[in-house]
Amino acid sequence: MLHFKLSRLREDIPALLKLAGPLLIGQLAVIAFGVLDTAMTARYSADDLAALAMASAIFISIYVGLTGVISALAPIAGQLFGAKRFDEIGEEVRQAIWLALGLTILGCFVLMNADYLLAISRVNPEIEGKARLYLNILALGLPASMGMRVLMALHNAVSRPAVITVVQLLGLGLKLPLNLLFIYGGFGIEGMGGPGCAVATVIISWFWLIITLCFVLLDRFYKPFEIFNQFSKPDWHRIWTLLKLGAPIGFSYLIEVTSFTFMSLFIARLGTTALAGHQIVANMGTVIYMVPLSLSIATMTLVSQSIGAGKQERAEEIGWSSVFFTTLVCISIGIGVWVFRLELLDLYNPPAAVKVFSVPLFLFIAFYQIFDALQVTAAFILRAYRIAFWPMLIYAGSLWGVGLGGGYLLGFNVFGNTPEFLQGANGFWAGNSVSLGLAACLLLFLFRRTAARFEKTHPPVEV
Repeated sequence: MLHFKLSRLREDIPALLKLAGPLLIGQLAVIAFGVLDTAMTARYSADDLAALAMASAIFISIYVGLTGVISALAPIAGQLFGAKRFDEIGEEVRQAIWLALGLTILGCFVLMNADYLLAISRVNPEIEGKARLYLNILALGLPASMGMRVLMALHNAVSRPAVITVVQLLGLGLKLPLNLLFIYGGFGIEGMGGPGCAVATVIISWFWLIITLCFVLLDRFYKPFEIFNQFSKPDWHRIWTLLKLGAPIGFSYLIEVTSFTFMSLFIARLGTTALAGHQIVANMGTVIYMVPLSLSIATMTLVSQSIGAGKQERAEEIGWSSVFFTTLVCISIGIGVWVFRLELLDLYNPPAAVKVFSVPLFLFIAFYQIFDALQVTAAFILRAYRIAFWPMLIYAGSLWGVGLGGGYLLGFNVFGNTPEFLQGANGFWAGNSVSLGLAACLLLFLFRRTAARFEKTHPPVEV
């Protein structure tokens, strides 16, 4: 039975917005990093913008894959918080730190040996060299970024996202002056162009970690969790539990992001103008994506806490309320993006050729908002139920198979019968849109079946 009730929206939507509001502000603050990097590098040179597009696509693929594993802490700690088993939360955090340390070593190795990934785009050696330097610099900040992700998962689980938001806004305040200093130079420091963005990001990553750790150590709210009251050796059972849930989540993130990464690398073959235009539109799409993502994280928190409290039916009701509300919001955003596409593009102030190339791509980011909303909401609800393996397979088949594979066939007109409008970058974006629609249908079906089965096997807790 589908437990969605319109009457519940009055209760569920305010609860979602209370959590999603700070999350959205924080996510937009982080995304503003990318906007600033793109806009400021675009004014430096087209080559630096192309290098930024390549390097950032590779870094994000690695970063979200690794941090996706750590994000398993959020539903696990959320269920413990709902069950009021506070002392166990501290132990889960300590084991997540051990896991983050191991993943950091892996991530640094890949970032500093990314030549084989850079070679896919077949760009000139100067652009490739700038992209390589960018990745090497970011490796220095990865330990701080991974530690910060552990703390972010904790705060999401215990319904305190506003703490992270404040810290992220402080970092955003530092981003503009640091970018100016390291991209263009000043005070005796020579301008680095695109790689200067990476230097600024590394400084801010360590700033974030130090500030957040101080807050957790000093605020009384965290005392019941006993996070730093003792030292814990690696507990392989708990780490395996995190990995069992987190590895599919991380791989799902990796699939989702690499579908865009390889789009960028393949589109680079079409020339600098095509790659720069794609980077601008992809960046705009990422900004918009923060709305359903924030609502989905808030949904996961509320659903996992309800499950921990033994309120299985309530958990499903919250899930369907979020699906309805998030989709409605994203349809409105999609319409707005198309209507104001020229004004939005002017914010980046790209060269005329890049602007002409970019305009048709806005049709796709306006169109797929409904599918993006449905798939991300369903995926995060399933994570609250600790279901991640089947969503991973769904993402692999849809985003890699239908999206990237189909986009390649269309974009490069492999069979010689692709309509002209769907050739080039348009073909890749069309394939991605179809793949998101397929993923959304399958994930929603899986959510419905999971919730029904969960209510049968987990009877409500008597209060």
